[in-house]
Amino acid sequence: MGETYKAGAFVGLGRMGQPMALNMARKGFDLAVFDTNAAAMQPFTEFNGCRQATSPSDAAQGASIAITCLPGPNELSAVALADGGIIDTLPQGSVYVDLSTITPELTDALAAKAAARGVGFVDAPIGRLASHADKGESLFMVGASDADFARVKPALEAMGTTIHHCGPPGAGTRTKLINNTLAVVSCTMNAEVMALTQAFGLDLTTTLAVIHGTSATNGQLKLNLEKKTLLGDTEPGFAIDLAAKDLALILAAAGSATVSMPIAAAARETVSLARAGGYGRKDFSALADFVCEVNGVDKARLPKPTD
Repeated sequence: MGETYKAGAFVGLGRMGQPMALNMARKGFDLAVFDTNAAAMQPFTEFNGCRQATSPSDAAQGASIAITCLPGPNELSAVALADGGIIDTLPQGSVYVDLSTITPELTDALAAKAAARGVGFVDAPIGRLASHADKGESLFMVGASDADFARVKPALEAMGTTIHHCGPPGAGTRTKLINNTLAVVSCTMNAEVMALTQAFGLDLTTTLAVIHGTSATNGQLKLNLEKKTLLGDTEPGFAIDLAAKDLALILAAAGSATVSMPIAAAARETVSLARAGGYGRKDFSALADFVCEVNGVDKARLPKPTD
């Protein structure tokens, strides 16, 4: 990697952030890492070029590239946009990359503040699941100038296999909201279909084979639900709490753009009910379990695969 990336910062070591930062460290990036959960920083002690920072600003001191991966707008504003935050701390000529899913307005504010400080800005929200992050197979939707895109591409390539330059700063965030609209709405539709399949007493394996042979199939059904909740695994790769947050962002952004989205609004109600029912920390594919539960039918399960 080039000299530009000799010293970097990575703030936010949650279920997605930690494996991505670890993949960077394994590929030779020297990182100052920070998370409010001290245990999340512990795996980085095995890398000589990494250190555990005491705060987001401490991580950003002297960094050529700083990356944040945080739960939402409030956390990101406090870490990056506030006075004395990451953008204020980064040296001129460095570049700041945000991987979080946030509002377009906040992304635009981050880009403006970075430009005023002489810092490059890139929004690169993540596609795919936590299991892909573990394997370094994430997808990134990037908003950046051509020059900044070229500068951060080595870091993104250390974390993922698919990188789309969607346009100037802000285009990545807006593309992510489009993507997540379809992902979460598909998940709620799949949940209702699973409940109806159970109520009809149909064989689930056969029903899925029919769906996958027609245009009714979808990625959430085939790539997520079948490999998670239908096998009894509801550990979060993308939690229902985060799906609720994203739907709120999507509908707010749609309102600002004067676009009506009644289907997304209905999906938000299903997700909100699931959270109220204690499902918030489960994977969003577990909406299928919730909908089966409220309809009084057995949870949909496929036979466990044999070795």
